[in-house]
Amino acid sequence: MIIVTGAAGFIGSRLAHTLNDLGYNDLVLVDDFTREDKTLNHQSITHTLKVDRGGFVVWLRENENQIQFIFHLGARTDTAEQNIELFDTLNLNYSKQIWNLCVEYGIALVYASSAATYGDGSHGYKDEHEVVNSLKPLNPYGGSKNDFDKWALVQERSPYFWAGLKFFNVYGPNEGHKSRMASVILHTFRQVSESGKMNLFRSHRDDIANGHQTRDFIYVKDVCDVCSYMMHGRLEIKSGLYNVGTGNARTFLDLVTGTFKSMGLKPDIEFIDTPEDIRDNYQYFTEADLTKLRKSGYTEKFTSLEDGIDDYVKNYLL
Repeated sequence: MIIVTGAAGFIGSRLAHTLNDLGYNDLVLVDDFTREDKTLNHQSITHTLKVDRGGFVVWLRENENQIQFIFHLGARTDTAEQNIELFDTLNLNYSKQIWNLCVEYGIALVYASSAATYGDGSHGYKDEHEVVNSLKPLNPYGGSKNDFDKWALVQERSPYFWAGLKFFNVYGPNEGHKSRMASVILHTFRQVSESGKMNLFRSHRDDIANGHQTRDFIYVKDVCDVCSYMMHGRLEIKSGLYNVGTGNARTFLDLVTGTFKSMGLKPDIEFIDTPEDIRDNYQYFTEADLTKLRKSGYTEKFTSLEDGIDDYVKNYLL
C-alpha cells in the first residue's frame, strides 16, 4: 500500500492520479473528505481505502505492516493565515507524528516542504541543510514548514529514506478549491471569463516594475513526476531536502499574458494594490536552485510556462 495524505487537495489528488497512471491502485487516501468543494478532486481515484486525517495515526499503527511508502502532502497552506497554533497542530506536530511512525515501522517518507521557507530570499534559494536555521520565512505558513525541516534535520533516528520537497509556485488542475491561494492562472481564467480583463497586483517596490514580480512557477504534473522519482529511487537517492521548481523564474506578467493567449484573447490587464494583509510579507522573487536534485539523478525536463498554461487552460479549465 501507498499512503497519500492531503489526497483531497491539490497536489495530493494529482499525485494519486499519477500513481494510478503508473499502475499503483492499492492506495490509502487520507484527508478531510467532508468538503464538497474537493469532491471532484478525489472521486475518480482508484484506491483501496479512504481514512479521515483525524483517525489516521491510529489506523497506521493498526495497519503498519501493509504500508510501503507515505507521501505526506496534507497541510494548511494559507499564507495569509496568522493562527500559529493551527499551523503547529496541522503542519508541525502532525508531521512529527507521521515521521516517528515511519521510523518505528520502517516506512519511507516524502513530505511537502515549501519555498515559503526561504522568506525574502536574502539567504538564496539553495536547499543545503546548513542554511535552514538561518532562514526567516515571511509568514506563519512558511515558518511551520521551516520548523519541521529544522526538526527533521536534528533527529537522531530517521526513516530509512526521507525527502522534504520544497515546492515552489505550483499550478495546474485540481486547485479550484483553494480560493485566494489558487494560482494566478486560475484567477486570471476566472476573472477574464467574467469581465474580459485581469487585475494584477502592482509592485510596491521602486526597483521592480508592475507585473514584474517574479516566481518559479512549476506545473503540478512535473511535481508529481519528482514525487514518483523519489519513491522509485529511495534505495539510491540520498535523504534530505530538495527544491522542486523549474529553476527558471518568470514574471506574473508572463503568466497572465500566457493565460490570455491560451484563451484566445488579447491581454487586458489593470494593476491594483496588493492587499495590506500580505503586502509586507510578499515574495518578489523566487527561483529554485536545482543542483542537488539534478545531482541525485533526476534528468527530466520541466514543462515550460507557456506549455503548462496551454495544457491547463485548454484541457482542464476550458
